[in-house]
This record gives sequence, structure tokens and C-alpha cells, in this order.
Amino acid sequence: METFEFKFGPWSKQSQLSNKKPIIVGVVGSGNLEVLVEEVDLNGGTKFYLETSIDGFEKTWQAVLADFAEQERFANTIITINDGGATPAVVQLRLAQAAQQWKETP
Repeated sequence: METFEFKFGPWSKQSQLSNKKPIIVGVVGSGNLEVLVEEVDLNGGTKFYLETSIDGFEKTWQAVLADFAEQERFANTIITINDGGATPAVVQLRLAQAAQQWKETP
């Protein structure tokens, strides 16, 4: 089991948070993962906390999450990922679901 933290941005400076409610998608389990998205003052940046059951993929995770962060540019956002050995397709699906739900959250 490995734990990582990655930071990206800042995307924009925001003086006030919008008090969005946290969202969660997916379920931790064999071959799956869950993604929790929360708003926190990070001076406009995005932070990822990742816990994975599969060792040896830090550079891969960093590349995938850097691409996601650059694409979405979610300022002042912490994204926590609990991975149960998800395939790349499932990772992409869960991140896309989380992004869509986060954009729709008031």
C-alpha cells in the first residue's frame, strides 16, 4: 500500500470560497476506487491525496492526475482518492464522474 500527495496550480486566486458541499463518487473495492472532492483554501491550487493498494505506480499516478488537474483547473480543491487496484479505464471514469458532479454542485 502506498500513499501520495500531489499539488498543482494555482489556477486562480480566489478571495472567498463558495462553500460547496463535498461530493463522493465510486466505492473502494477490488478493481474500483472512490473519489472525494472538497473545497478548501489552497490559494487557488488543487491538491490530491491518494492511497493505493498497488505499489510502484507513483509516476503514473502523478502523470494522470497532472493531466486531470490541468484540464479541470479546480481552484481551492482537495481530491482524495482511495484506490482498490482500479484499471486505467476505471480511474478515468471515476475522475470524469467526480468532475461532472463537482461542476454541478452549488
